[in-house]
Amino acid sequence: MQPTRHSCAHHAQRISRPHIGPLSRFLVPEVPPLMPDNVATAGRVPPALTMLSEEEQMFRDTVRAFAQQTIKPHVRQMDEKSEFRHELIEEFFRLGLMSIAVPEEYGGSGGTFFQTILAIEELSAVDSSAGVIVDVQNTLVTNAIIRWGSAEQKMRYLPRLSKDTVGAYALSEAGSGSDAFALATRAEDRGDHFVLNGRKLWITNAKEAGLFLLFANANPEAGYRGITAFLIEANAPGFKVGRKEDKLGIRASSTCELLLEDCKILRQNVVGEIGKGYKIAIETLNEGRIGIGAQMCGLARGALDHAIAYAQERKQFGKPIADYQAVRFQLAEMALEVEAARNLTYNAARLKDAGAPFVKEGAMAKYFSSQVAEQVASKAIEIFGGYGFTKDYPVEKYWRDSKIGKIYEGTSNMQLQTIANLILGK
Repeated sequence: MQPTRHSCAHHAQRISRPHIGPLSRFLVPEVPPLMPDNVATAGRVPPALTMLSEEEQMFRDTVRAFAQQTIKPHVRQMDEKSEFRHELIEEFFRLGLMSIAVPEEYGGSGGTFFQTILAIEELSAVDSSAGVIVDVQNTLVTNAIIRWGSAEQKMRYLPRLSKDTVGAYALSEAGSGSDAFALATRAEDRGDHFVLNGRKLWITNAKEAGLFLLFANANPEAGYRGITAFLIEANAPGFKVGRKEDKLGIRASSTCELLLEDCKILRQNVVGEIGKGYKIAIETLNEGRIGIGAQMCGLARGALDHAIAYAQERKQFGKPIADYQAVRFQLAEMALEVEAARNLTYNAARLKDAGAPFVKEGAMAKYFSSQVAEQVASKAIEIFGGYGFTKDYPVEKYWRDSKIGKIYEGTSNMQLQTIANLILGK
């Protein structure tokens, strides 16, 4: 029997919608320790990387149900319109997904970095555009303010980022991609304020954002040591969100240019020290790469799930194609790759939460997961055959969405460079 258009046989079985309240009740484990007290992460890290505590599993399942029941019905339309539904972002805030690791005193959920990774993975299994919105908000914007923001900045901005304000991270420029510190945007020191001029490109969340963490050079003669981080509100005079990019994938996620023309920013909006923005950028991106790893893991798993369900339903020569060794082995290889990518990603996230070094592991997770996402999504299209090449079925979108994984948060070549430097002791 051939499947009908949008056949639910390759979708999750429909279940009744539970009441999904704020996720904060799942964020702070209250179970007996799983490891001895002398282990830095006692009570937090299960014996195996992919084994979740009861609270982590409840959190993951709640996000999964939300993604399947609330986001999934709108994925195709959002992709075609290149626009993410505002009411879904409101739901992200209501559920606490935009402030997972923000301390409760600032209105956040007080959770862990690992729980952020779980949320990104589950959202991305349904729609990578949803995953990257939550990813940027948590791993880049709120994370940077928590680590480097002043007490006044935390009090002013973290409650807003937890309640209703989308954040964006503005580093890239036309001539500043992999060479992230070749910034042309300038910040002229005027005493109690700075005047910023320049143009940023490829800024995720730009259309929806009310707050931007933006990097500019306040002392070009000092090279990268002049780079400074600023918090800029969307309504700041001289600041404008420009053209939105027409992209191959993650089309519902906005990616725009930013224009700064004599943009006046008070000195109190400098994040960290003047001239130390390069440190904020490097360390924040190191953590953000684990988020991209989670996004690609979720994407790959979503494509695999569709391929498995379709292979069991689609019949050729009188039996399901899943009964043929060629298809079975292909599915097995896909599952192996997804599991390996998940282990790398979870390992990096667990290390981060434990306060252990994770830069190499994060680069490995980002590199490998992006490779796996593209490969698995491509194989899923092949399993669907001619159907997979059409937009009537979801797997072509997974492939389109996968390509960005090798580019943003540091290209695959930059990840290999990082890994090589670390294993060679440089």
